[in-house]
Amino acid sequence: MRTNMLSCLKKGIIASLCTAILCGLFPPQAAEAFTDQVIQRGATGDDVVELQSRLQYIGFYDETIDGVFGWGTYWSVKKYQEEFGMEVDGLVGEEMKAMLERSTNYDEEFVQRALREGRQFTHYGQTPKHKQKGPKGAQDQPEVARRDPGAAPETPAEEPAPAPEAPAEEPAPAPQEEAPAEEPVPEAAPEEPAVPAPEEEEPEEQTNEANIQKAMNVPDGYSENDIQIMSNAVYGEARGEPYVGQVAVAAVIINRIHSPTFPNTASGVIFEPRAFTAVADGQIWLEPDDTARRAVLDAINGQDPSSGAEYYFNPDTATSGWIWTRPQIKKIGKHIFCH
Repeated sequence: MRTNMLSCLKKGIIASLCTAILCGLFPPQAAEAFTDQVIQRGATGDDVVELQSRLQYIGFYDETIDGVFGWGTYWSVKKYQEEFGMEVDGLVGEEMKAMLERSTNYDEEFVQRALREGRQFTHYGQTPKHKQKGPKGAQDQPEVARRDPGAAPETPAEEPAPAPEAPAEEPAPAPQEEAPAEEPVPEAAPEEPAVPAPEEEEPEEQTNEANIQKAMNVPDGYSENDIQIMSNAVYGEARGEPYVGQVAVAAVIINRIHSPTFPNTASGVIFEPRAFTAVADGQIWLEPDDTARRAVLDAINGQDPSSGAEYYFNPDTATSGWIWTRPQIKKIGKHIFCH
């Protein structure tokens, strides 16, 4: 009896050691979450999809998961930051990303598949997954998507809608056959369903693509997020300047990104303490116009009217004596550009 007990004990110890060794050799892989860029209003893409999904999972965001960081997402972010004792700035940086990873779950495969199928859902999280998605193309039919969870029979009625309408309009001439008995004119009625009805119901807009705004003309090496925040900076700093002056301001940001003296990302450069007046006075959050975005793209594509400057200032408003010690290159508009 004692021998059997010792044998069982030995087997248990050996099994525990094997398990510990295997866990040490093959530790569980942490799921990748977000990228390393700061996410802010105006951004689009997978980072925003994940942000909206995680916020919606715990009830901070109740709008459509569409991958576009608009005002709804912005206020949800600030509400989350306030609730969790973080700096309330509407920027999703490393601290908030880490907090979201700890406080939420994110089923990326499910969410991305729903977006690819063109589904719209606003209750990701504790609701059963089969109720978290509307019919395909639901981004074009928000009312149907919202009714779907509570009224299952209506879903099949909506999906085949384009097909039944052809037969629905074919019998329409039947009641009008009384008119041919009196006049032959209504025979033109069959022509109407043949032309407009099918064309209006063609599911061209109900594609299987996610309802996410795509960046236009974004050069390699820069994300839409980078373009957006640089456009905000150019607009906040130089919207009254001539176009060449706006390109020069954008070029200064890019020159700093490429310099070992400054951070190597657009967000890092722009939000470096005391680097830009527009960040300090809040004008960074003004909605940029197309001119500011075009100036950023021209600078990214190689235009540099500043001739390599890493600093610029307005001599009429500058309060720092240090900036006057920098070697000056040229003046464009109201700004002096310098090394």
